[in-house]
Formats: sequence, structure tokens, C-alpha cells
Amino acid sequence: MNRPYICLTLTCNTIQENLALIEKYRPYIDIVELRADYLDEDECLHIRKFPHLANIPCILTIRRRIDGGAYFGGEAARTMLFARAMAFADQDQHNNFNYVDFEDDFHIPSLQDAAMAFGTRIIRSYHDMKGPVENIIEKCNAMRKTGYEIPKIAFTPNSLKDVTHLFEVARDFKEYEHILCAMGEFGTPSRILAYKTHSFLTYVSPKETMQNTQVIGHIDPVELNEIYHFKELNESTKIYGITGYPLKFTSSPELHNKGYKKNNLNAVYIPIRGNNISDVVEFCDSVGVEGLSVTVPHKESVLSEIDDIDEEVGEIRASNTIVKNDGKWIGHNTDASGFAEALREFLGVDKLRRRRVAIVGAGGAAHAIAYAIKKLGGRACIFNRTIANAKALADKYGFEYAVLSPDALLEFEVYSDIIIQTTSVGAGSDGSPDPKNDPIYFYNFRGTEYVYDIIYNPEVTPMMNRAIAAGCRVANGKSMLKYQGYRQFKIFTGVDYGDDTE
Repeated sequence: MNRPYICLTLTCNTIQENLALIEKYRPYIDIVELRADYLDEDECLHIRKFPHLANIPCILTIRRRIDGGAYFGGEAARTMLFARAMAFADQDQHNNFNYVDFEDDFHIPSLQDAAMAFGTRIIRSYHDMKGPVENIIEKCNAMRKTGYEIPKIAFTPNSLKDVTHLFEVARDFKEYEHILCAMGEFGTPSRILAYKTHSFLTYVSPKETMQNTQVIGHIDPVELNEIYHFKELNESTKIYGITGYPLKFTSSPELHNKGYKKNNLNAVYIPIRGNNISDVVEFCDSVGVEGLSVTVPHKESVLSEIDDIDEEVGEIRASNTIVKNDGKWIGHNTDASGFAEALREFLGVDKLRRRRVAIVGAGGAAHAIAYAIKKLGGRACIFNRTIANAKALADKYGFEYAVLSPDALLEFEVYSDIIIQTTSVGAGSDGSPDPKNDPIYFYNFRGTEYVYDIIYNPEVTPMMNRAIAAGCRVANGKSMLKYQGYRQFKIFTGVDYGDDTE
């Protein structure tokens, strides 16, 4: 088996709960890790039976708090727990733990001898919960004292640069089995692209217990398989992705990866979080990412990192799509065309003659939307908290501008045939409308407005809820995401996305 294994981390309080999760996720996984540090005290008496009951290769881990675990006892008690779990080992490997995870500083000769005698591999692990590990290969070599261990290094990167470093040092690291993982928000690529670091396995967690492992960046096994098609990835796989920060939610991977599958393309599209766009481009150059969707806050700053732009980017001065072509990064903008298609569909018209449009916000998305509104023949007013930014955008297209506040209520009422909300205010919020989650809280809907919010999580924002209650027609950003994504797909692959029947 050449690809990395998928290891399901089990953090329930009882063995029966863990066994139930194994059955639910068995089609998606290869190995399970029993985190005995999460088990109730009485349950720990029965962990020796676990491998036989699980009927799947098992890792035993009893992780200390200092290493990100939940074990509160002393080292003597933890040693006894390991001993009890490995006692009376059976020549039948199905009745034994196949692997046991010992930390780099945990050396108990009797436990190591028992593991070697009964064919239990030792994963020798090192965790840095606060920062990166620089000397990765040297650390692995030092941990592999007998040649019997599988060294594991897991660290928390301070930035995407630390993840780039991991991929670079591991590029030709094939001498022996090892596990390398960058944890946290920046580390997702190291989990999905584990084949590129030649890792022995990648860890996943069930949704039912994700609260125990989400902070370190675990993905659930269904997502890893059904969205990212992990088992099919290989050195010939073309890599694309989406970048932004904090990029807490995006449905773009689902759209793009579904398209690759449908069109029989060996490709994968992954989230690449980066708070500095230069770090992102450096990562892409190093790892071999060939195309990138760009979202907040990088749509404008990415222009300084690319080699050429298309006509729309030149006009909008923001790029949401970059692609590698003959070693150069080329910037495109699919937001404008994607929004135009979505708006035509929403309104049922091709042009915006005699329509007055309120554009809320003046960021990268607003630049593309203002461009589209001008192309469609609409008249608009840009409303933004920073009036200078509103004026700069409005002046490009001969639009009006005003501050986004109750002071501009009269102007808002004039330009309210169509209201387009382009900011992130309301994202992730499903509470009652208030000034923190509703950018136009001061405006009372009449019921005749068409309201388009580019946010799609939640599907109905607090602002949209108010509009619906007043009788307005509303739409969220899913349609824009779809149409701009279809064009991105074509730019990346040269292939039409095709009909989406869902």
C-alpha cells in the first residue's frame, strides 16, 4: 500500500462508544487510534480487549496534557496502564495492538521489549503545541534509535511558511516510515497532501467527537474521502486550492473536487489558509499548486505577487483567481462574471435599465460587483464605513457614494431597488439582527426590494431574515459562488465544468 493510511482517532469516554464509531466509519478508514487518555477510569480496565473487538489495526495512545492529550495521572500510573493494555499478548496479531505511541522522552525498556516481542510497532512521537520544528529530519533520525520505531513529529506552525518548510524537507524523505503533521489552522494541506510528505498515515476524527481534536486541525473521514478523494491522490495529481484568512468556511472544495471527479481529472482542490499572501504564493510555488482561488483579504494584495493580469483584473484591480502558466502567475477575476450571471438569474432580466442599486461595502468583492453593475447598465451608490474607499470605487464608474450609517438613510432609500451586500458582516451569524451582524440595520425594508447577500454561510443572514419578513425577494451568494467557480474551473483545467444536476 503506497498511499498514507487513514487513521481514525477515537476520543469517546467508553469503549462501546468508540466501537460504534468504528462501525460507522469503517468504509473510510484503515487504522484506528484508541486515545485511552479520554476513557473513563473504569473503562481503562478493559482496553486489552479492544483490538479484538475493533477488528481493525489499532494504535494505543495515552497522551499527556503537555503533549495535547487528556491524561492527568502521573507517569508511573500511565506506565502501568500501557503494561495492562499490552499484557498477555497473543501470537494472533488481531488480538494485539498493532502500534503503540510512546513520546520521545518516554523510554520504558520492559514496554519496548514487550512491543518488539509480540510485533507491536512503536510510534515514537514528538509534539510541539506552541511552535514549529526546524530540524525535522534530524529529529526523526534521533527518535528512530533501534530502527523499529516509526518517528512522528506534530507541531503547531506560526504561519504558512512553517508548513512550506515541512513540505520542502520531506520532499525526498523516503528512507523509512514516518509521520509528519502540521497542526492547527495553517496545517490542513499537510493532512490532505500527506502523500507529498511520504507520511505513514494521516489522522482524522469523527464529527461526533470533533470538539476534542478540531483545534489541532483534524478533518472528518467522510470529508477526506468524499470531498478530497484522499485514497486516489498520487504524485501525478494536479493541485489547486483556495486561499484567504481566516477562511473558516468555504464550499469551494466541494464544488471543484466534484467537477474533477465528474470529468475524470486527476486533481484535488484544498484550503490553504495564509494571513500573508506572499507566504501563500511561496507555498504554492514550493508544493506545486497550479491554480488558486483568492478570497478575503487577499483579492487586492495578490496583485503584487503575480506576473500578469487579464483585462477584467486591470479594470477591477482585484483578482480572485490566479493560475500558473509557463512558470508565471496570471491573475483573473471571475467574481464579476459570476455575479452578473447570478444577478440575471435572480432578477429574471438581462439588463438593469432604470434600476437603482445600493452596493454595501467597497472591498475586493464590491469592486467586481460594481464593475458588473456598470456592464449591466445599472445606476448605483456605494455605501461604505470608510467614505474615502466608497468615493474611490464610485468615481471609477460614475456612481454615487455615501457613508454606511443612519446618516445616509435618505440616499439608501433612493438606491434601494436592488440591495447588494458585499461585506463579511453577518457571516456565520444566525442570531437576531443587530448592528453587529446586519450592515444595514438602520434601513426598514418596504417589501419591494430585491436583496442579494454574497454570504452563503448561513444560507439566510440576519439582514436577509429582516428582508424576508418584509416580503422582499432575497438570494444568497451560492449562485455567485457556483458561476464564478465554473469559470475558475475552466481557467484551471481547460475543461468545461458541465451540467450540475444537484
